[in-house]
Amino acid sequence: MSTTTAAEIALPPVNRDMKVLDRSFFKRKVDTSALTIFNPKDIQKVKAKVTSSRDLLSATTIKPVIDDETTPGARCILLKPHINASDRSTWKDEWSDIINDGTAKVRPYELTLTYDDWTMSDILDAILPEIPDGEEQNPAGFAQVGHVAHVNLREQFLPYKHLVGQVLIDKNATVKTVINKLQDVGTESVFRTFPYEVLAGPDDVNVTVRHAGCEFKFNFGEVYWNTRNGHEHERLISTFQPGQAVCDVMAGVGPFAVPTGKKGTWVWANDLNPACYEALDSAIRANKVSHFVRPFNLDGREFIKTATKQLLQKQRIFENRRKVNLFRNATASERKHAEEYIKATSTKMVEPPTFDHFVMNLPASAIEFLPAFRGIYYGHEHHFYAFGRKLPMVHVYTFQARRDNEEEEQVELRQRLSHHLGYELSVTKNEVELHRARLVAPNKLFYCASFRLPAAVAFALPGGSVSG
Repeated sequence: MSTTTAAEIALPPVNRDMKVLDRSFFKRKVDTSALTIFNPKDIQKVKAKVTSSRDLLSATTIKPVIDDETTPGARCILLKPHINASDRSTWKDEWSDIINDGTAKVRPYELTLTYDDWTMSDILDAILPEIPDGEEQNPAGFAQVGHVAHVNLREQFLPYKHLVGQVLIDKNATVKTVINKLQDVGTESVFRTFPYEVLAGPDDVNVTVRHAGCEFKFNFGEVYWNTRNGHEHERLISTFQPGQAVCDVMAGVGPFAVPTGKKGTWVWANDLNPACYEALDSAIRANKVSHFVRPFNLDGREFIKTATKQLLQKQRIFENRRKVNLFRNATASERKHAEEYIKATSTKMVEPPTFDHFVMNLPASAIEFLPAFRGIYYGHEHHFYAFGRKLPMVHVYTFQARRDNEEEEQVELRQRLSHHLGYELSVTKNEVELHRARLVAPNKLFYCASFRLPAAVAFALPGGSVSG
């Protein structure tokens, strides 16, 4: 038997000159050994012994327990290549007893490895140019939206882009199309879209995405969607309560708005992008939240003012009446009891006259929309003072440069918020909560700033100055 190392089994052969994917190149035969187990009932016992002695072959995606083609009805467990079937000195004491009592036998095994036996990262490492130490070795990382995988290839990988695309499709069963971003999000479009090229698969970016128990359908090339924001969506939505009113100023296709509507929370959802508006409207209907979520297609600044004004003027009512099926010949008494049951068990919800929350998820520029809040409740102080309602919470998403420490970042962010709001948000009074959502680039952070709209801003004379 030729000497084979574990590393030779763990890694595929290398070909850095490959320009068109040749799957047959990765087929190879490796000499190793196996334990044939005659009674299937003994498999777990034998596997436990071999695993304990660290002799189980567990490289890449190879199944260590397979049918033994030499013995009908038997199974075999693959062993690491340092075990030699013809050299008893390489057998371990931990499992030699199962050989002696006839439970199993050691035999040579010719293992055939193919392209399918290695991971996406293994294959890319074997065909892409070597990268200096300290740099990411291959572009195996990608974001997936529906059946579309999108990557942002660095310059040194561009000559291999179609090769990369095909490997991504081969190694990810749910990926049908691979695209490469040609520019950063929002470089050419205020709608946060980006130009792209198709690396593999059909040019089809009409996707269906399940998110927070809801279904969304949209053209990924025409709208903004970031799969990495899922946890942040869930965190903020958990703070909204049934019966509250939420104003989602930059709603996109509805990742905040639609799940919030499912909670029985009133939502006014807006986006400037017509494609987002159409997808949002479709998601509202598809997820059956039309009673609670209304879509709009306006500029964010205009929407903050008009939505606030319209909500003050008229509130929606939702009544969930229980249904009782009565026979055609039901008596008057039975009908009376049915009506009483319906009245007692039906629910009625009335939309409040003022918003409880504003959501502004446009991190590149949302903070610049804060001046629109100046005076939005001027002349309507009684809704808060007379009826005991609180002024709304404002949740602003923004990018923040990474500094030496988090305190320095937050001081800078508070200063930016205060500047655009025209009001000094106090640190000592805990007037703003700053949530560090995630790192989006080595020196760029994604923050959510939450604060209650100050009375000095909300009740200011429109167009006038605000005193902090």
